[in-house]
Amino acid sequence: MTAAILLPRRPILELPDELISQIAAGEVVERPASVVRELVDNALDAGATQVTVRLLAGGVRLIAVEDDGIGMLPQELPIAFKRHATSKIASLSDLESVGTMGFRGEALAAINSIADCALLSRTAEQANAYVLDGRTGELRPTARARGTTVEVKGLFYSTPARRKFLKADATELAHCVEAVRRHALVRPDVGFSIWHEGRLVEQWRAGALEQRLGDVLGQDFIAQSVAVEHRAGNIRVTGRAGVPDAARTRADQQFAYVNGRFVRDKVITHAARSAYEDVLHGQRQPVFTLYVEMDPTRVDVNVHPTKIEVRFRDSREVHQAVRHAVENALAAPRSGSIAESDEATALHRTEVKTQAPKLGHSETLRPMPWPQQAMQFNAKTAHRVSDIEALWPVQRSRQAMAGDVAPAPDRHAVVTSTETVQALASAADWPLGRALAQLQGVYILAENAQGLIVVDMHAAHERIVYERLKDQWAAADPKQAKAIASQPLLIPATFAATPAEIASAEGSADTLRLLGLEITAFSSKTLAVRAVPSALAQGDAVELARSVLAELAQHGASSVVQRAQHDILATMACHGAVRANRKLTLEEMNALLRQMEATQRSDQCNHGRPTWRQVTMKELDALFLRGR
Repeated sequence: MTAAILLPRRPILELPDELISQIAAGEVVERPASVVRELVDNALDAGATQVTVRLLAGGVRLIAVEDDGIGMLPQELPIAFKRHATSKIASLSDLESVGTMGFRGEALAAINSIADCALLSRTAEQANAYVLDGRTGELRPTARARGTTVEVKGLFYSTPARRKFLKADATELAHCVEAVRRHALVRPDVGFSIWHEGRLVEQWRAGALEQRLGDVLGQDFIAQSVAVEHRAGNIRVTGRAGVPDAARTRADQQFAYVNGRFVRDKVITHAARSAYEDVLHGQRQPVFTLYVEMDPTRVDVNVHPTKIEVRFRDSREVHQAVRHAVENALAAPRSGSIAESDEATALHRTEVKTQAPKLGHSETLRPMPWPQQAMQFNAKTAHRVSDIEALWPVQRSRQAMAGDVAPAPDRHAVVTSTETVQALASAADWPLGRALAQLQGVYILAENAQGLIVVDMHAAHERIVYERLKDQWAAADPKQAKAIASQPLLIPATFAATPAEIASAEGSADTLRLLGLEITAFSSKTLAVRAVPSALAQGDAVELARSVLAELAQHGASSVVQRAQHDILATMACHGAVRANRKLTLEEMNALLRQMEATQRSDQCNHGRPTWRQVTMKELDALFLRGR
């Protein structure tokens, strides 16, 4: 047995201030982009309306941030470089309701300990500006307009080991641009410009929020997103959420802000992602820019040195607000937004008319205008719309079936009355047009004012049935337990469980029963799955139990119950939807198109696949080289 090695006792000493600042810099400053973020935070807190960032070598040789804010007095400049010196907070109550980007007073001191810094500032009342050398402490007058400039040269010169971890200049520049980009998305009232090696890299002028979103994220983001506007109690959620078709393979276009601060928060990200769960295909990631405004006392921003993480007092409240905000924004079918402007329509028709060859009797060959087509079609078919109940079965109560009680109006019901059809015809333009034919028993071809519509009939009907089932589930008697049908397992599936899983299983027994699951303790360290939902009887019972218990622990019972219910209903809708190779009449096709126009989220099926596509006349003309 070897003897223990006794280490020499080392005395406990107080660290010097410079070493303390360098340790703090290791938490605050990861790369040049961290310095840019901190300095732009200070510029915005100073009331700047224009922020200019100048970089050399990706920010390693030089970072200079200029603003036109209120500036600092000469006697305040030396204090600004001291640790924990700030004008943002003065008491614990201020810390609990922070309304500024910065508040710790650590950034300038930490940056000054690992680089050569200079602070140049002037207030409106001063005759001239003053510059402070961060190394020597020398303060001298200089020329400058009102505002502040912070220069950081030779980043990590005093800690060369840290400098070795930096990437190429182009990579560091990209991170710096991204840091400013995040500020630009939340402050459209401020102009931003970035210069690198004397060349203008990015510039965003002050303007409206939608203009700034288009300038920073591109006009495609505006075209392929919907506005978000939702209030739940004291929480307000605004911004824009990308349509499912605009989803990406990476989560690199997801921006979330809490009271104007960019954050990476699991609650908000999970809430936004869950709003897309039945409209996204596979593992694709949605794009969104969301702004959450709430009482500052209900969110703790003093969680992480980089201030990029927050903690909510009631995370479930925030989760529900964000989820409902995005869900409501995505609910409206986008088919209603495909109508082109009168000017564009007139321009296209003029071009086609000018390019068309003269055939002598061309008047007899020209199709009638679209509104007349719609009215003629409706007038001819209004009295012979066949029974389409087989395609859209409606569940009614026995009393309603017997005629004792009139069935409740169904917003998804197919309208067949002559008056209603004629009223629709007077609108003269259905977004998804009128059906022309069925292609290979899979697709419906329809004509609208813009050109050709191609509809995947199974995917479209699957969404219609799914939304109807959700409505019926929500309309059921709340006094009755709406439990999902379960199937007992012949042999219980046991698995080794963690203390957290056992606690969730014991504390959420009623919730698990609603989900069709029966999970009981088999021993002090083992759980047994004794029943699973009937629709998922062929799946992995242990994996299902683990995932449900993890969701219950993290997001609460209500969120998990709703998601599980929707999963079951989606499976039922998929099996109940019309299948490929089923021949549909024109009346049935048109009824399906009208259902799609009235059904929420009808642009995607339950699995996130698109249900329809528009092929415009311009695209068709290009295929046949018309006008060239």
